[in-house]
Amino acid sequence: MQIWPAIDLRGGKCVRLRQGDYQQETVFNDDPVAVAQGFQAAGASHLHIVDLDGAREGSPVNLPAVQDIVAAVDMQCELGGGVRDEQSIAELLGFGLNRLVVGTSAIKRPEWFRETCRAFPNRLVLGVDARDGLVATDGWLETSSISAVEVAMQFANEPLAAIVYTDIATDGMMSGPNVPAMREMQESIPLPVVASGGVTTIDDVRALAEAGLPAVIIGRALYEGAFELSEAIAIAQEADTLK
Repeated sequence: MQIWPAIDLRGGKCVRLRQGDYQQETVFNDDPVAVAQGFQAAGASHLHIVDLDGAREGSPVNLPAVQDIVAAVDMQCELGGGVRDEQSIAELLGFGLNRLVVGTSAIKRPEWFRETCRAFPNRLVLGVDARDGLVATDGWLETSSISAVEVAMQFANEPLAAIVYTDIATDGMMSGPNVPAMREMQESIPLPVVASGGVTTIDDVRALAEAGLPAVIIGRALYEGAFELSEAIAIAQEADTLK
């Protein structure tokens, strides 16, 4: 099981939102590079970066901070937020990012996304963000009438690296993840599902591992000191040993 600590960027700072609400922002650190280096020092080998400004604007905004992070650590780094065209994808991968999360454009332009997956095999991640099981787009500002599982199944046979599945209701709320929804998603498709949203305790990490999730993104719980990143990594390694 992979542990992906999260860095959410807004205005070049490391922040967290509650349920994707830009009005409910907490700034945790002015130096995202130091945060990333701290995650690496704790044993993390993966890093999930979100450009919150990019998600809302429709194109990457916090590129200087992203480039600084990627240059400063030796980790598998993925970026989401505003990745909506092929030129951006080529440029971002050229910066040294290992993979990119595409959400809104994949859902609104499925044929384009299929072609792009094939042009960049195993470098793209489908970002499926859901509110009450229904997909949300445009930085979570719009909710559709299509189910998260339905969207994921549309792309199940494409050469995707993974699917990041975020439950908006739990994201940033420190209320526990939606384990049944995450399990349902993983059981519905052959691609690895990365669980995102709501991880609050070390038992939440264990529950997701026991549910068969191959990876989990952890954000606010780490910033608020609910548990240590090293503890989560230990749980993940234990899960791998038991397989």
